[in-house]
Amino acid sequence: MSDTTLVPTPASGSAPPAPIVLSAHDVAVIHRVNSGRLFTPAHLHALAGADIQVRRGEVLGIVGESGCGKSTLARVLVGLQKPTTGSVRFHDRDLWALPARRRASEFGSAIGMVFQDASTALNRRLSVRRVLRDPLDVHGRGTKAQREARVAEVMDLVGLPPSAADVLPGQLSGGQRQRVAIARALVLEPEVIVADEPTSALDVSVRAQILNLLRDLKDRLGLGLVFISHDIQTVRYLADRIAVMYLGHVVEEGPAEHVAGAPRHPYTVALFSATPSLLTDTRRVPLTGPLPSAVDPPSGCPFRTRCWKASDTCARSLPEPREDRTGHLFRCHHPM
Repeated sequence: MSDTTLVPTPASGSAPPAPIVLSAHDVAVIHRVNSGRLFTPAHLHALAGADIQVRRGEVLGIVGESGCGKSTLARVLVGLQKPTTGSVRFHDRDLWALPARRRASEFGSAIGMVFQDASTALNRRLSVRRVLRDPLDVHGRGTKAQREARVAEVMDLVGLPPSAADVLPGQLSGGQRQRVAIARALVLEPEVIVADEPTSALDVSVRAQILNLLRDLKDRLGLGLVFISHDIQTVRYLADRIAVMYLGHVVEEGPAEHVAGAPRHPYTVALFSATPSLLTDTRRVPLTGPLPSAVDPPSGCPFRTRCWKASDTCARSLPEPREDRTGHLFRCHHPM
C-alpha cells in the first residue's frame, strides 16, 4: 500500500471492548477573563461537563469547529490543564488526587502528546538526537547506551533515517519534523497518544503519510490514540469512535460507522454536510446565526441558536444524554 493512500478503518467487530486506559468524567474548565468592566470579571466556559473514554488500541476522533474546546480537552487529558470541576482517571487512579511528583513521573510518561505545529513544538537549538533523548534523561530511563538505542529504535519506528539524528529540526521538511514529534511522544513507551491537529500544517500527500503512520503505530504498539481535528472526514476514516464537540460540550459520541452513517445530532449532520465525502451524496445543511460566545453561552442546549429544529424546550433545559444499544450517545431534544 502506498504511504499516500488513506484507507478506511475496518468496521468494529463483535469482540468485547478493550479496557479503558484514560477517561474524563463531567469535566468543566472555566477561565476568568477580563469583561472590560471594572470589578466585573467574566468567565469563559472552555469545557462544560465533557465525558470521554480512551480504550487500549482504539482511535478516538474528536471533531468540532474552532473554539469548541478540543484543544482544552487535549490539555486536560495529558495533565497540562487541571479541570475546574470533574475528574480525569488513568486506569483506576484519579490523576489530580495523586501527589505532584507521582503525577509527573507515572502519568507524565504514560501519556504522549503530538502538537499541531512541530516547528514550534521542537527545540530548534537541539539536534533530533537530543530532542528524542531528553525525555529519557529527565525520567532517568536506562543507561546512556540504552537511551541512545531507544532513540535509534523510535526513529526507525516513525520512518526517519539514522542520518536525521544529528541535524536540527529546522533542517528537516514539515513531514519529517512531525515524525520527530511523534517519535518524541513515543520514546517513553506511553499507553496513550493525544494528537492535537497533527496534520493541519502539512501538504495533502504528507498528511496522508502521517495519518497512515499513526494508525500503523497504533496497531503495532497497541496504543490508545486520541486524534483531534476540525476535519470530520479525516476523522471518519481514521477513528474507531468519534466524539463531536460544540461550545465545550460533547454532543454526540459513538462508533465511527454509526456517527458517520446515521448521525443523531443536527450539528453532526451539518458538520458532515460541510465537508462532503466522495463516497456519499450529502445534501448541504447551512447553519444560520453567529457562533455563540463561550463567555455568555445560551441557556439550555448550546446549539439551539443555530439549529433548525430548536423549540422552546431546547431553550429551557440541556438535553440529557441518550444512548442506543450500539453505544451511540447523543444530547438532543429532537434527534435526527
